[in-house]
Amino acid sequence: MNTRTFGKAAVIVVALVPAAALLWDLYRDALGANPIEEITHRTGEWALRLLVVTLAVTPLRRLTGWNGLAPYRRIFGLLAFFYATLHFSTFVVLDHFFDWQRIIADVGKRRYVTAGFAAFVLLVPLAITSTRGWVRRLGKRWARLHRLVYPAALLAVVHYYWLVKSDVRGPLAYGAVVALLLAARLVRRR
Repeated sequence: MNTRTFGKAAVIVVALVPAAALLWDLYRDALGANPIEEITHRTGEWALRLLVVTLAVTPLRRLTGWNGLAPYRRIFGLLAFFYATLHFSTFVVLDHFFDWQRIIADVGKRRYVTAGFAAFVLLVPLAITSTRGWVRRLGKRWARLHRLVYPAALLAVVHYYWLVKSDVRGPLAYGAVVALLLAARLVRRR
């Protein structure tokens, strides 16, 4: 196993630790009074964290000159999508029990759900087209398509901000980091 393959495997294992901890807490019945809410919050927070890490790869690579970071961007993005899918699945399966009318009504009625749903929808084509085959097929259009990660990240932060009732420090911190990472890209382009 070469160093890059080992590094990617290590990243995946470490990134799956929160999911394993969640399963362990579920097994032990240690998710508190509202386990569905706890699952929703944990998976959403890890989706956002990994989305921020994904966005940080390119600026860090440019800042440090360490091009070895580039191959990890896809893995971080797919892991962010994995947690976003768990987050969305919790909403659909555990929160609404596949009641599609209620789900659609919720997406239309609650602005934080609308923002979260929009962020998830933007991530779907990115996950689907993350393979080398899709990169080849789409050519230059692949890079344009994958710029959807920027509005997806912003929508994820807005989703979190609108969800929080009183203590907005967490969403504002994520928002500041995302804004900084997007600003670094804008400065680089100019």
